[in-house]
Amino acid sequence: MAELREKTQLMNSQDLNRVIRRIAHEMVECNKGTDNMILVGIHRRGVYIARRLQKLIEEAEGTKVPCGELDITLYRDDLTTLSEQPIVHSTRMPADISGKHIFLVDDVLFTGRTVRAALEALVDLGRPQIVQLAVIIDRGHRELPIHADICGKKTPTSRSEVVEVRVDELDGKDEVVICECDA
Repeated sequence: MAELREKTQLMNSQDLNRVIRRIAHEMVECNKGTDNMILVGIHRRGVYIARRLQKLIEEAEGTKVPCGELDITLYRDDLTTLSEQPIVHSTRMPADISGKHIFLVDDVLFTGRTVRAALEALVDLGRPQIVQLAVIIDRGHRELPIHADICGKKTPTSRSEVVEVRVDELDGKDEVVICECDA
């Protein structure tokens, strides 16, 4: 199997935290406040980013916005190619999502297939009034007609590159890097 080698750092810890803070403000602006809003992080890193957004919104607005976790593993269209025993995480919603304004949160938007799976998973849980997507990085190469409503940074990449958003809670540091495969 090919090894990944870091090529470029796109964001350091300060840059990433600045982007997350900006996204939090944009969410509140888009929603015209925090009423009816639920943040939903897509496993794995989207969950940690959503929790950070929740904290920042609470600090800025004085209101705690509900935050959920969404596992899309069983909704993926490439499930059979992942492994014989894919790891399934938990899906936890803080409230009924029907009629709510949902912000799906993920780290990287690439082909759009993860978001498609997330939308299918959400529909199984209820019927939101609106679903919007917030991501740290949009790297292009869409295969489905999906876009981010709020995006930290658009970064053109080649298909052979991998964009990694690293979060302290999972990776021991905050940063965004582009890696390439060593053949």
